[in-house]
Amino acid sequence: MASIYHFTILLSFLMLSTLPNPSIATSRMLALVKQPPVILKYHNGQLLKGNITVSLLWYGKFSPIQRSILIDFLLSLNKRETPLHPSVTSWWNTTGQYKGGGPSTLVLGNQILDEKYYLGKSLTNRQITHLALKAGHNKGNAISLVFTAADVAVAEFCMNECGTHGYARYKKVKYAYAWVGNPETQCPGQCAWPFHQPIYGPQTPPLVAPNRDVGVDGMVINLATVLAGAVTNPFDDGYYEGPEGGSLEAVSACTGIFGKGAYPGYPGEVLVDKPTGASYNAVGVNGRKYLLPAMWDPRTSVCKTFV
Repeated sequence: MASIYHFTILLSFLMLSTLPNPSIATSRMLALVKQPPVILKYHNGQLLKGNITVSLLWYGKFSPIQRSILIDFLLSLNKRETPLHPSVTSWWNTTGQYKGGGPSTLVLGNQILDEKYYLGKSLTNRQITHLALKAGHNKGNAISLVFTAADVAVAEFCMNECGTHGYARYKKVKYAYAWVGNPETQCPGQCAWPFHQPIYGPQTPPLVAPNRDVGVDGMVINLATVLAGAVTNPFDDGYYEGPEGGSLEAVSACTGIFGKGAYPGYPGEVLVDKPTGASYNAVGVNGRKYLLPAMWDPRTSVCKTFV
């Protein structure tokens, strides 16, 4: 199982907080600190490509608007007509450039709404896997996706991860799954940054969430991370760097980077919607705007930003 380690950037915040006066650390000072390049190694395993069925299970209470934000993001990955620039589709197309993979189309499959908290409001990782199985499993190109509401606690959520992806077996058949939780009330400083001030490090003003929902806009960032990982490393033998199961992947290798000039505590240069003041870097279906993390580009071996 691979996890989103947003705490990588929090470590950078902690390093900055040890300065005699962190507030005097200018952007020029920080920009001069160059990070070593990350090389994601291909381990010769299967990648997902072609038509990928995504089955959903909504665990807990999500408003119709919250569901539409996340569904529109998934639909935006497949927008084939001439896209607005920068588009969610152009961001996703980078996953198709990984050796062993190729262009992919995410097809929405079965959706289950569980607003009665079938397993309670405190879940283990094993129970997340169980919910993914309940969402629907398909061998081959498929991902079972679980969303948990803001009032649901999940093991390791807010402590080590903001979401996960991995795989399990059902009757000897492997299936990929992913989970993302709503961090709005539990840990917005960890899992909804840069829409909320971080709990450590430079306390720069947070960005305005493009869909005016800090928790769900944060979920989009984490969903983008686990989906890219699930496609390029679905069974822990695709693209990653580091130890198996706790590795840097397509997007987690670029944690905290949303635009050019990013450094710890600063997401980089992004677009701003003048009427609302909201920050974004990609446009999807229905004109919906999103802020998406940089993705490792296998052609250049750098974290690719789109604005």
